[in-house]
Amino acid sequence: MKDIEGGMMACGLCADPGRFVVETRPMPDAAPPGWALVDIAAIGICGTDYHIFEGKHPFLAYPRVIGHELSGHIVSGPDAGQLVVVNPYLSCGQCRACRRGKPNCCSAIEVLGVHRDGGMCARIAVPRRNLYPADGLTAQQAAMVEFLAIGAHAVARSGAGQGDVVLVTGAGPIGLGTALFARLAGAEVHLTDRSLSRLTLAQTLCGFDRLHGPDLPPLTGALSEGFDFVFDATGNAHAIEAGFPLLAHGGSAVLVSVVKDDITFSDSEFHKREARIIGSRNALKSDFERVMAAMRSGQISADALISQVVALADLPVRFPALVADRESIVKVLVTP
Repeated sequence: MKDIEGGMMACGLCADPGRFVVETRPMPDAAPPGWALVDIAAIGICGTDYHIFEGKHPFLAYPRVIGHELSGHIVSGPDAGQLVVVNPYLSCGQCRACRRGKPNCCSAIEVLGVHRDGGMCARIAVPRRNLYPADGLTAQQAAMVEFLAIGAHAVARSGAGQGDVVLVTGAGPIGLGTALFARLAGAEVHLTDRSLSRLTLAQTLCGFDRLHGPDLPPLTGALSEGFDFVFDATGNAHAIEAGFPLLAHGGSAVLVSVVKDDITFSDSEFHKREARIIGSRNALKSDFERVMAAMRSGQISADALISQVVALADLPVRFPALVADRESIVKVLVTP
């Protein structure tokens, strides 16, 4: 991508729903004050990118350069050449959420690859505060930190830990990340998904063995009192609503995924349980650092989660098949 003559670079973008193309654009050679240029090393494809391709993303204007799961090398300055993970959530730094240390839910947040062009290109300018050193990781491992940080953040927000019984609904990449960090926190983790392929991947790649198909068995025996935490990573309103009756008394429903629909539940059952609903959005710097520490220590095997590595030049042909086959893959990485 980077050796195109005349300061041009290849960029991967969704031109319209169902049409992914690679086109050339000028390569940035300067960054605003407080920002840095980053040469992209690897890009992860996530559910958001699939939704953009399918025309299902509610907050996106086409054409859009996609890509927000990013690793790369800083171009210049005292840290030139440093491998970094890119935090793709650009916050304003001034709203109430930002002032209270919650830039992940900034009221004016912009996400790379969604609200503005992302990193499926050779070089991008990013605020320096959004760059985290990835010492000890490979470029491909570093590109997977962001999606795992989503789950790490959800678990941290929930307070789930030793002795808790947890159900994660949705065994895609975000659900797997949530399950991994719930397990690291000491919880007993169960997973459910309508896709047996995803459940098989959760078992073979990550060692989860408390697996349930789309029709959960009756809550009997050790599970008769329900789950202390139900994390939803499905993006499906019906699945979210089906999780409320599974809560134990004193339990919490953690909404990791987001839906446009209204969510309903029985108020009397909710109050009887003194339940909580917790929204979890994006991730904080501390979550990124927690993920990288888990990778370095070997508690999380990022390499095991790589399903395919695709060259950007091949992606226009490959993208439709990846969308159709995403239940049988965990993480696809795109490289220059």
